[in-house]
Parts: sequence; C-alpha cells; structure tokens
Amino acid sequence: MTTIRQFSRIALALLAMTGRVTMLGISRWTGEGASYRTVQRFFTTVIPWATVFWLFFRSQLFHADDVYLIGGDETVVTKAGTHTHGLDRFCASLYGKRVPGLAFVTLSLISTTHRRSFPLVVEQVLRTPEEQAATAAKASRKTARRAAPKRTPGRPKGSSTNAKATVALTPERTRIQPLLLQMLARIQPLLPLTYLVLDGHFGNNAALVMAQQCTVHLISKLRCDSALYLPYDGPYAGRGPHRIYGDKLEERAIPERYLCHTAVADGIETRISQVQARHKTVAQPVHVVVIVTTNLKTQAQAHVILFRSDLVVSWDNLIDYYCLRFQREFNFRDAKQ
Repeated sequence: MTTIRQFSRIALALLAMTGRVTMLGISRWTGEGASYRTVQRFFTTVIPWATVFWLFFRSQLFHADDVYLIGGDETVVTKAGTHTHGLDRFCASLYGKRVPGLAFVTLSLISTTHRRSFPLVVEQVLRTPEEQAATAAKASRKTARRAAPKRTPGRPKGSSTNAKATVALTPERTRIQPLLLQMLARIQPLLPLTYLVLDGHFGNNAALVMAQQCTVHLISKLRCDSALYLPYDGPYAGRGPHRIYGDKLEERAIPERYLCHTAVADGIETRISQVQARHKTVAQPVHVVVIVTTNLKTQAQAHVILFRSDLVVSWDNLIDYYCLRFQREFNFRDAKQ
C-alpha cells in the first residue's frame, strides 16, 4: 500500500507538471506525501510493470467482443551526457540518422473497434559490447562493398544453401521474441491473439520465422523493390524438383483478375490488388496486397506492398490492421510530452 500511495501522488504530478520531468520536479508538484527522497525510493522499487499494465487493462479496458492485435515498435529518446544507463547511438527515423539517446521497445494491444493502442510491455534496449562491435563491423562491410568493384553475376563460389525456415535471429529479434512469448503466456488464457503487426523494418523472412515460433501470424510491409513471383501452375518438366516460381509480378502492372478495388479522389487514382505470391527469401507463399496510386495529371506512380503470413484475412482488413499500427505513435507522443 505504501508503493501504491506513492504511485498515486507521482502519477498526479506527472499529469499536472510542465517542463522537463525530473525527480526533483516531481517532488515539487506532489505536495505533501511525496518528498524528494520518497520519489527516489519509489523509482528504485522493483515493480512488475508488465503485470501491472495487464491487470489494469483486464479490469478497466478489456472488451470481450472486441478483436485485438499485437503491435510492436521501437522508439528513441534523445539524451545528452555520458553516464545515463543504456545511453548509446540509435537510428531515429525522425532525424534520418543515428543519434545519441535511449531506445525502448514496446508491445501493445491494439483494439480494432475502439482503434486505440494499450502498451503492455515496455523495455529499455541495452546493447551488449558484442552487439555494438557487430553493428560497427556491419557498417564497415557495407562501406567496403560500395567501394569494391561489382562482382560477376551468379552464385559466389563456395557459398552454401541456407534453410529459409530456420534462420539465425539477429540480436534485435532475439530481444523481442522473449518479450512476445512472455506477453502471450500472460494474456492468452483470457484473450487469444492471432496477428502481430510490425513496420517495414521487420518485413523479411527472419521476422516471419520469429512470429511463427511465437504461434502468431505476421502483418508487415515489404520493400517497394521486392522481387515477387506468381505461383507456378504449369506442367511438371519430368525431371528435377517441382517448379514453384512462375512469372515475375510487376507491382504497377498486375493482371486485372487480381484487382479488388479502384477509387479516384482529388485527381489520384488508387488501385488495390491482392494475390498469393512467392518471395525467394521466404520459405512459404505469402498473401500480398499491392496499393498503386497514380496522379492522373502527371501520371506519376507510387506503390506500397503489404503482406501477411496467413491466407485468411481479406484485403480491406489487412490494410486496416496495418494502418492501426500508427496508434502506437500516440503512446510514444504522450510518453515523451
């Protein structure tokens, strides 16, 4: 009860105060019952925040008739100095470069009916020295590849075949997977979950394998230059393995039989197509939704490729689920204010 009483006063101060949030500032806004030393003691208390968030959501926000998605993302808070715990250089999309600061990974439940995001897991990203060295080595290799002459076409000599269904997870995905498994074990007895929604950074085979190992389906975005192929439906050649890759899919010239929706608004034509396609780095076929926009005045075109690992959700639900991913940005905005 002492911790709860301190928490109630500190939470009220956080909602009321202006300017930079510090322990000293919190103590000045709390009034009686939360001195500077009390605030310090509270922030050194070990609290199972993931359990607290889940209990609060279950008792105050949960609706049994709603459909929920799991949303994951990472945010960066810029920070100067040299002594802050976990201080490192992280890639921030707002700045378009690596900046000094703190990074936090967040897993949320997203309501498809009320269209809101509820964070349940928030963990600080702490990179090990080995991971920092691997990142620096990767950057140096990338710079060396740019300076090196272009290699000849074909498979490099001495390379071996790697199984697509069993990939080595990067430290970033190894950090997310245990959090996701703990979250599912905590809430799935009450709330079964099906879809994990991640941004385009995770639109690859390794993230898909990570999601499948957690028994959920991945919804994400592919790169705009991804090489997609239609499934092969022709006759067997009579020798060798069965062919699985058909004609290459041109995103801006998809056959009319795959067209699902067309709309024109403010001089912009939007064409939405869905198709089962194959990617040469993914072991299984994926359901792809391609959104092509055309400026009718200038004929300039742009396209977005969304995908999911199951073949059940319709194209409009897939687009809606991926758009709901942005609700997490409001959580980040409120936390940083």
